[in-house]
Formats: sequence, C-alpha cells, structure tokens
Amino acid sequence: MTERKPMIAGNWKMFKTLPQALGTARELVDLLKKPPVADVMIAPAHVFLQPLFTVFESTYVALGAQNVFWENEGAFTGEISPPMLTSVGCKYVIIGHSERRQFLSETNENIRKKIKAAIDSRLIPIFCVGETEAERDAEKTFSVLDKQVRKGIEKFSRDELKDLVIAYEPVWAIGTGKTATKKQAQEIHAFIRSLIEKIYGNDLAKKMRILYGGSVKPTNIADLMGMDDIDGALIGGASLEADTFSKIVYY
Repeated sequence: MTERKPMIAGNWKMFKTLPQALGTARELVDLLKKPPVADVMIAPAHVFLQPLFTVFESTYVALGAQNVFWENEGAFTGEISPPMLTSVGCKYVIIGHSERRQFLSETNENIRKKIKAAIDSRLIPIFCVGETEAERDAEKTFSVLDKQVRKGIEKFSRDELKDLVIAYEPVWAIGTGKTATKKQAQEIHAFIRSLIEKIYGNDLAKKMRILYGGSVKPTNIADLMGMDDIDGALIGGASLEADTFSKIVYY
C-alpha cells in the first residue's frame, strides 16, 4: 500500500474568459461535495487566480498557477513572481510544461531556477517532463527523461524536494487523443522513480508523487491509477468541463 496521496490536477491552459472561469469553478465546487481520495488542483490563467481563489477557498480544490519566474521582483515585464502567486492563494505551480518548452523556449536550466524559486517561496512545483513522438520513435525516451529530470533537480537537497511533484507528459499524447497504455505509462513512471532513488535515495523516491499527463479521461483514469507508480494525473482538455473533471476526481 503506497503512502503517497493521489493527486488530480487540472491545467486550463489559455482557455476561458473570466465569466466562463468563474462559472466552471463554481460548478466544480458544487460537484465536489464528497471528500475526494486525491488532492485536487486547478491551474487557470494568471489573470483569474485571485477571483478563483475566492471560489475555491475552504473547498476541496486547491489553486495552482501555470508558470512562475525565478526572481521575487524586478524589471521583468510580463512575468509573475512566486510571492505574487502565494499572495493570491496559490499552493501549486506548474513548471516546465512541454508547451512552454516548445513554444516559449524554456530550457532545463531556466526550469531548475523556477523550481528553486518556487520551493523557496513554499510553493509546491509540479515539474513536467516528457518526450516528443520523434524522440520516442528514435528510442530516446529514457535518455531524454534522464536529462530532463537530472537537470531540473540538480543541486537540491532531499529536504527541498520533499513536496515536489513530477508530471510525466508524453508530448505525443497531449491534446492528441492518444494515450500511453497503462503498461507504457507505468514503465516510464517506474523509471523516473528509480532515477530519483539513484540520486536522492529510496526514502524520497517512495514518497514523491509522479503524475501522468496525456489525454486523460474518465474512461481511462481508473486503469492508469491502478498502476503501482502512477500517483495521479495532470489533465488538460478534460479539466475544462466541471462534470468531466469531477468524474476523473472520483475515479
């Protein structure tokens, strides 16, 4: 029996207007009346963080952000700092999502700096890693993940990483309708956990939550959650509708 509490995290990406976000948030809170077995998080666009915190406060839904900068303040136009996020009620922050790596040129070094800044401000990072379809076809999955994980968490102490969450998101499965089979996902999650064990020891590896992200739906969540090393899911499209997301929460 694992000591790790499952986590179901929703990433709304660049979707919804404020009225739509508030409507979905209120509907979700109404649907999540029964205590879930998993921690639940929603990451809306930055401009909706404060109003959604007022909806989620004292409910089963925690607030997360989709990105953060690595400095607490300064002349960094357009960026948002860890203290800004905590001041509006954020508990979690997604770091290193594949879309930011792909479209916004995020590097492993920048991702590491963001993880450090988040931890220093007592935000819980959800650190994303994953391979593209070309990398998978070239049988580079494990080498790509090895580099991403090692570079993302190098120079940290075990204590600093005690709350870190890793999200494995095969890029070829995000928003495509394709999903890794439960055995494929388990193999990768087990590899990531073994890598954490090699670097930081068995105690941290046993406690670290590793989520799967990639076209997760109500119809496949139970199979994925039945795997030994899959501790939850980072969900994009299926988190945009409260009814669909609630069915995943209560898998």
